[in-house]
Amino acid sequence: MDECLGMRLRDDVITGNGLVLIPAGTILAETHLRLLLHHRIPFDELRFGSIETEHDTAFELVREATQYAKDLFHRIRINRKIPLLEIKHELIPMVREAAEIPNLFKLVEAVKAKDEYTHRHTIGVSVLAAMLGHWLGLEESEITLLTMGATLHDVGKIRISDEILLKPGKLTDEEFTEMRRHTVYGYELLKEAAGLNPRVAFVALQHHERGDGTGYPLRLRTSQIDPLSRIVAVVDIFHAMSSKRPYHEALPFYEVVNRMRQGYFGEMDPYAVSVFLKNMVHSMLGKQVILTDGRFAEVIYINPHDDTNPLVKVQNEFIDLSREREIRIREVIA
Repeated sequence: MDECLGMRLRDDVITGNGLVLIPAGTILAETHLRLLLHHRIPFDELRFGSIETEHDTAFELVREATQYAKDLFHRIRINRKIPLLEIKHELIPMVREAAEIPNLFKLVEAVKAKDEYTHRHTIGVSVLAAMLGHWLGLEESEITLLTMGATLHDVGKIRISDEILLKPGKLTDEEFTEMRRHTVYGYELLKEAAGLNPRVAFVALQHHERGDGTGYPLRLRTSQIDPLSRIVAVVDIFHAMSSKRPYHEALPFYEVVNRMRQGYFGEMDPYAVSVFLKNMVHSMLGKQVILTDGRFAEVIYINPHDDTNPLVKVQNEFIDLSREREIRIREVIA
């Protein structure tokens, strides 16, 4: 045990309920060893090493995977066939490698869509889904299946015209109805793919369903929605709302988190939402942020009763955002 002192963690240490106990990059001290013992984390499962090179690869990995997805979807549009082995052996490993990058907010910044939305969204959702699957403690085989489903969740959009996909303004009722059909189009394409687990097709069909029956296309309720589809729904919303899209700007970080918790986007899997947002929020500790008044600050303490409004330090001033209700966190700097 003592030989771990002073070593740098390469990966997050996750508790049994999916919360990041000690973030990647931490140099272990006595207090960390006591935490590990208290939570009964086996020391032989820890991985150590430098993470700086991994930090530097975030944007390159996401850029490469996005270009691959763009080319892949173009070929699927022409051939109407899913090159399953190619996706499994070429694209999925890129996504899984990106999902293991320890600097969470560098990864989030890398997958955010700013200009070209459609294919960056594909990769963003697949990377975040793989990461959430790890936090939820899924088996390796389930994470692989989840990543495949997330990578292909919007494949039905190959049948939606660019005039609708890229329209900068509000869609007409007819265009909105057609856009929603991408779920059925994706399901129809994937269910015919030889050797593809049918749950991947269900993710394409169900990722816009909501537990309260308000989703589409079938208005399913929680028990009728595949668990993988429920996980993809969570990261799909987070990525969409955090990104610049043809018809709206990215929402501030605090607003995305609060809206997801309040069920603004419909009823999603409460456990998946809780684990995802807790890890997001707790990863802010020690990070630089931009406040809604334009100032830069450092997150000093996460308020357990109001975690999206932590104690921050602006130069030599400490500000409790739970008391200063007019100021929020607009963006976390990677």
